[in-house]
Amino acid sequence: MNICVFCSSSNHIADQFKQAAFRLGELIAESGNTLVYGGATGGLMDSVSEGAFSKNGNIIGVIPQAVIRMNRQSSLPTKLIEVETMSERKALLKAYSDVFVVLPGSYGTLDEMLDIVASGIVGEHKKKLVIVNQNGFYDLFIGQIDFMRKEQFIPIEESYKPLVAKDIEHCLELIKL
Repeated sequence: MNICVFCSSSNHIADQFKQAAFRLGELIAESGNTLVYGGATGGLMDSVSEGAFSKNGNIIGVIPQAVIRMNRQSSLPTKLIEVETMSERKALLKAYSDVFVVLPGSYGTLDEMLDIVASGIVGEHKKKLVIVNQNGFYDLFIGQIDFMRKEQFIPIEESYKPLVAKDIEHCLELIKL
């Protein structure tokens, strides 16, 4: 199974998030699955790929030219795919992956996650998406989803619904590694 991980590339985040990402990478590799991610260095991207690499895992990175020009290209992927734009990156990440895991992140992570949700809603795929709400990181976002549902912007009977995990172990239960 190809497991896509969306996450932060910031180096200014707490070690607890990096440790969880590293462990996720280890578990993906140990279970014989492939890590698919953004192919950049920094933050949780380094951590998850280092975890997979430490267990000799297969790693597919998809990296846009803008990130390469910033000298943020990781050397860890066993297969690195260079694309022109962030949009191309999202399309390939979606195409290569069987399931999506969302770790803590910022604008790019939210963009990638919401693209998967929106495309799932219109029926482009039926792939699971698991949001890892480590230490309540996504509590406010989940609250916004609940508010949109209450105000009927999201139908009660959702055609595609992200799953929420409290931590890495719960995430693995939901994707059944």
